[in-house]
Amino acid sequence: MRSTKVIKVALVGNPNTGKSSIFNQLTGLNQKVSNYPGVTVEKKSGFAKLSDEVSATIEDLPGTYSINPSSLDENIVLQALLNPANQYPDIVVVVADVENLKRNLFLFSQIKDLQIPTILVINMADQMKRKGISLDIELLKRELDSEVILASARKNIGIENIKKAILNYKNVKISTIANIADRIDADFFKKVKETFKDISLYKSWLLITQHHNYPTLDKELLKRIKTFRVDDNKLKKMQNRETILRYQYINNILKKTYKVDTDQATGLRFKLDKILTHRIFGYVIFAGILLLIFQSIFDWTSVPMDYIDTAFSKLSEYVKNNFQEGVFTNLVAEGIIPGIGGIVIFIPQIAILFLLISILEETGYMSRVVFLMDKIMRRFGMSGKSVIPLISGTACAIPAIMAARNISGWKERLITILVTPFTTCSARLPVYAIIIALVIPNKRYFGIFSLQGLTLMILYLVGFTAALSSGYLLHKTLKVKGNNFFVMEMPNYKLPSIKNVLFTVLEKTKAFIYGAGRIILALSIILWFLASNGPTSFKNASEVVRGENSELTEVELNQKIASYKLEHSYIGIAGKTIEPAIKPLGYDWKIGIALISSFAAREVFVGTLATIYSVESDDDTATIKERMAAEINQDTGEKRFNFPVGMSLLVFYVFAMQCMSTLAIVKRETNSWKWPILQLFGMTTLAYLASLLTFVLLK
Repeated sequence: MRSTKVIKVALVGNPNTGKSSIFNQLTGLNQKVSNYPGVTVEKKSGFAKLSDEVSATIEDLPGTYSINPSSLDENIVLQALLNPANQYPDIVVVVADVENLKRNLFLFSQIKDLQIPTILVINMADQMKRKGISLDIELLKRELDSEVILASARKNIGIENIKKAILNYKNVKISTIANIADRIDADFFKKVKETFKDISLYKSWLLITQHHNYPTLDKELLKRIKTFRVDDNKLKKMQNRETILRYQYINNILKKTYKVDTDQATGLRFKLDKILTHRIFGYVIFAGILLLIFQSIFDWTSVPMDYIDTAFSKLSEYVKNNFQEGVFTNLVAEGIIPGIGGIVIFIPQIAILFLLISILEETGYMSRVVFLMDKIMRRFGMSGKSVIPLISGTACAIPAIMAARNISGWKERLITILVTPFTTCSARLPVYAIIIALVIPNKRYFGIFSLQGLTLMILYLVGFTAALSSGYLLHKTLKVKGNNFFVMEMPNYKLPSIKNVLFTVLEKTKAFIYGAGRIILALSIILWFLASNGPTSFKNASEVVRGENSELTEVELNQKIASYKLEHSYIGIAGKTIEPAIKPLGYDWKIGIALISSFAAREVFVGTLATIYSVESDDDTATIKERMAAEINQDTGEKRFNFPVGMSLLVFYVFAMQCMSTLAIVKRETNSWKWPILQLFGMTTLAYLASLLTFVLLK
């Protein structure tokens, strides 16, 4: 039967309470679930069927510790709960972690006092026995005057009870529970009640203290608010008093309802934390894990990558030999297939990278990395929370920059946004992988460590070092007011959820393929057209070459004609135009074309060269790697992709800002073109100078 009613539900909770996992179980949708603060920076919506007649739209709001926002993502929660009456959620589901109930109940008490129907879901209930936790649920319900549900998203426990509670939202009590107004300042709140008769008392208090976070207030309401903002210092003291009183209220409740075996404090988690966050061994272990990741990227993927590379070469050959000759066949065989092959070949490496990072997040180790790096980040003008975008940037700079919203200080947030693109993202991995395979020998040390894997790790570390150095420079030069403090929690260690890990790998790999694939397909067609057409000199290629090389065999003539055509095509002319600027770096006009096209997306570099070399070559069976390896520098007679040129290219891509989508997101997050333009010119200049120095020294 078609649903006739839709209930609006807001899902709220502290970071690391398993809120996103509850969201997945309720809606059946799949969403990224990570085990460190700040991963959810925008609300997400899902759909849940509660009964034959009733459904629910569920909004997964960003993780927040209170509705007194200190960052942009927390402000989303405040705005969602202070909307006009017709936009209110019908019910709020507050998700709490059974081990951190005291802190989680602070947020719950605030939302409950807004007099919106609210239920409390205590997640990770399956951990209670192992952690020595006992909880009197019935007494807790009476003390909070609210529906309380024990749940475990991992074990799918309590999900049906949550759906039933949502379905029964009209009967949920909306009474206030903390009753702290009179204890803060009775006269002040009496005046608030008289002034805001049409609004609940606690909402009125939030509007008075947080109106600057709510930009859509009407003039009449703003006028009433301003009558209470005569003394801001007094208001801040009252807010501090509110926090103390709420925690006193929560402590009194938990004394009656919540008990924990204190012996657990010296259990496995304590021992592991002592090692993994050690001021020396912690960094050694982290470096070892990174080395393992980069070794795995090369060692576990060489066979499938070779298979994919060969398969696309054979596919291109098959199309050329079996389809009817003509423009369309040439486009498919020389343009589309090599271009798409240039990205598909790296699927194994991208998938392995996401798999290993996802496991680190799921186990809780990534939060330890954030804690470990906090002191280092402070020295370079960033918050400890800046580690989250920098680590997220190994996947993609765009969501990583958006994740900077959880940083409260504007200066720290701005610096993080500006330096995050230095972190080596997955789009750079195809460039690194193909060039490393060409110029770095596949040698091993101690039978375990490969030189190629070590090179990849060094490139990641150079990018991270560049981010820190740039952060320090910006911290010293930017005349922007900022504050630098860091608060976070350590989640429990846990076995990775296979479902969450596999979904993360699938979704991120799909996003990489589809995002890059669309760009590459479009550029491959454009590049093929520009490489297959040209002015008069292009059209007369056969006559010119045959007249100058009559002694060559037919095969050699055809190769000469193809090379001449490419050089005198529209794309060849463009490449020749910029060649003087890039020749000092060891690059020719073909590499120059790939550099320009990769400004759309870094990974396009390989696909562009694949298309160019495919148009030029008569050997349809050659793989991308083989074509690049066979490319000769006409001036020296040596291989084009030798060690100095390869290292110069690697260094260029470590530093270059070559992603238009990242520039667009920086503009959106900073609300100014000033900062993305600074990034573009600053990083490109640094990349040019660093790659020039590399080539000169190695040459």
